[in-house]
Amino acid sequence: MTLVLAIVAGALIGLSLGALGGGGSILAVPVLVYLLDQSPAQATTGSLVVVGVTSLIGVVAARRSGHVLLARGVAFGVVAVGGAVLGAKASAHVAEEVLLVAFAGLMLLVGVLMASRLRRPRDDGPAHVRRPALDDPIITFSPTFACACPRALKVLVTATLVGLLTGFLGVGGGFVVVPALLVALALPLQYAAGTSLVVITITSGAALATRAGVGSAPDWGTVLILTLASALTAVAGPRLADRVDTRRLTAAFTGLVLAVAAYTAVRAVPALM
Repeated sequence: MTLVLAIVAGALIGLSLGALGGGGSILAVPVLVYLLDQSPAQATTGSLVVVGVTSLIGVVAARRSGHVLLARGVAFGVVAVGGAVLGAKASAHVAEEVLLVAFAGLMLLVGVLMASRLRRPRDDGPAHVRRPALDDPIITFSPTFACACPRALKVLVTATLVGLLTGFLGVGGGFVVVPALLVALALPLQYAAGTSLVVITITSGAALATRAGVGSAPDWGTVLILTLASALTAVAGPRLADRVDTRRLTAAFTGLVLAVAAYTAVRAVPALM
């Protein structure tokens, strides 16, 4: 039964990461805690493996379809590493009950944000778009130094927040990365989802390296099964996004996130009191 649960949950996580560029990672911790009997500390570490590997596989699939701007994703991810390291170190000093309550609150916030995006006017754009040309750089050093400082500040703050969430709670932060890439780096929507996977891969790896040897290790067999199922379906994610109305996918996933958030809150809040 545990094997079946891990496969089904991993498939949902992978499809969300591959098709929507985020959201799926938010399910990894509740799945590991409530379905696969891991402690919160084990789950937040195991989640980094699931999310990091799945995002890396997703990057390969999305890059083949031309939906990844690798250089920008790497730059944003490198900026986020500092936050990921700080978040991972801070999580070791927080009670497990607090981690779960914080996670429940984060899930509710993500669900609300996803729901609000569904209410915005739809803008599909052309079915096939060219790869965007590079826009004006944020910082240049030649021939003279120039800085678009408001944009640079947006990138710094958002990247640090993404890193903190990844390190502290073991989530990828795609729900933050995609809007950040749209606003701070001016990426077209068609490229933000794929490029966000680059960022998630980097921050997850940094957070996992920081957590190595700290606290109790997760059940690696269970984590491996969940990761494999997630990685395999992540490959199909970009293809699914091209063929299915992503608003319907987002609506279905939003309902799932809100339901899991409510369940996590009901279980976590009484334990804190």
